[in-house]
Amino acid sequence: MPDSFHRGFAPVINQHTQVLVLGSMPSVKSLADQAYYAHPRNAFWPLMGELFDFNANDDYTSRLNSLLAVGVGLWDVYAACERPGSLDSAIVNSTAEFNDFVSLFAKYPEVRVLAFNGKTAFTRFERLAKNSHDLANFLKHKKLLCLPSTSPANATLSINDKQVAWQSIRGFLLNS
Repeated sequence: MPDSFHRGFAPVINQHTQVLVLGSMPSVKSLADQAYYAHPRNAFWPLMGELFDFNANDDYTSRLNSLLAVGVGLWDVYAACERPGSLDSAIVNSTAEFNDFVSLFAKYPEVRVLAFNGKTAFTRFERLAKNSHDLANFLKHKKLLCLPSTSPANATLSINDKQVAWQSIRGFLLNS
């Protein structure tokens, strides 16, 4: 296997998760740190901290627990893929392995909303759903939101514009 072949993380989810945020694949920095959204310029944690009133600089476990406490989980569309570097555009599609969403949704039926962190995650997930009758059946009862990427590579929107877009997930949480 080439050095650029990467395996992603397990989902961060529990029985109370209502909104599942889906990226495409963790960045090189995230993989090295074994933490979702670890790049210091990624806006994800500052946005979530602002939206859900927790300190984005807390330790990683505390941040994950803060998200889970409000009903937000994390995962990625891809379980593994070859990708030199961190850009989604560098993913070698022929090597991509999708995560098992059918099993996940069967185990966690409270997930009602899939919030995609960027267009690549959204379009790749749509491609997967078109080719899976079982997944398509689960999706009939879920809302899909394509949100602007929090990656520093997405410089087309300001942090404020991203925050406005990401606020939409609050409306889907029963306990907020």
